[in-house]
Amino acid sequence: MLNIVLVEPEIPNNTGNIGRLCVGTESRLHLIHPFGFVINDKNLKRSGLDYWVHLEVTEYQNVAEWMKVIPDTSRVFLMSSHAEHSYLNIEFQDEDWLVFGKESVGLSQEVLDLFAKENQLKIPMSPLIRSFNIANSVAFVVGEARRQLSLGKI
Repeated sequence: MLNIVLVEPEIPNNTGNIGRLCVGTESRLHLIHPFGFVINDKNLKRSGLDYWVHLEVTEYQNVAEWMKVIPDTSRVFLMSSHAEHSYLNIEFQDEDWLVFGKESVGLSQEVLDLFAKENQLKIPMSPLIRSFNIANSVAFVVGEARRQLSLGKI
């Protein structure tokens, strides 16, 4: 099972879509406050449809609280458009943590500095855009991790 972490998510529809993706991929969702919406926001529930009740979700008041539950920080991967390494070059493992920042600015430098540079990953993209939508970014990375994890089970 993968752990998907959203640090200070701002848009309920994105979080709802990511929650639905987590249910479909049997991943856990971890949400770090503050949010740009109320967790019972109708847009959040609409995007997650009726799958939200099946979601394994944990909320944390801040990054420090979340970090206390990580058993191995070497298995935490932070997505950043400024990173040097591609997520396509990582060998993902069961129970890895995939961390995404808020929609407007991504992960703060303070959060990035808590982890090794090798654990900061980017999604290759055209220079014509600054970033992908967060729900799409999560889908890219979770899809690749799940592909790798399923290879040994075929």
